[in-house]
Amino acid sequence: MALKYLLALLLPGLLVLLFTRVSYNRVVGLVLTVGLIAASVYKGYTDTLGLIVADALSLTAGFWYAQKMGPKTKPSAQ
Repeated sequence: MALKYLLALLLPGLLVLLFTRVSYNRVVGLVLTVGLIAASVYKGYTDTLGLIVADALSLTAGFWYAQKMGPKTKPSAQ
């Protein structure tokens, strides 16, 4: 059971980062990951409220980090 909570805290955030890097859009990464989590809830793999909260925390952290790793702009030399 502890493994489920550990994975719920890590995997959704990593999936957001992966989908963000592939699609170059952090909102698309978030939507795809939320869709995967919704499918797992529908199939019954995520069965407690604690797991759903852990997924939500990981999604939030992944979305925040995806925003932080955005393209770095250099100041123009004039």
